[in-house]
Amino acid sequence: MKIEEVKKLLEATGLPVAYHHFGEEKDLPFLVYYIPDSNNIAADDGVYQKVSVLRVELYTEKKDVFTEALVELVLSDFYYTKSETYIESEKMYEIIYEMEMMAE
Repeated sequence: MKIEEVKKLLEATGLPVAYHHFGEEKDLPFLVYYIPDSNNIAADDGVYQKVSVLRVELYTEKKDVFTEALVELVLSDFYYTKSETYIESEKMYEIIYEMEMMAE
């Protein structure tokens, strides 16, 4: 999957979506996605297969299992890990989904 396709996939949730950040303040809930890292596969002292770590972050005002389920539905073709934190200074929850994506 290409990074451009990730945005279309996430837009199917109906939530506002941006790569890495929005240029202006957004009302909650919203999604951001980005590639913070790689986990390439090596062979013969080189990169055999490029693998990108894809991070999707859901921000909500309160714990919202319905919205989480909606995001998880569009991510159902991926194996992902999920973590959650509350950002006290911003008064919002951050749900983080991390998965790997083969570069095409």
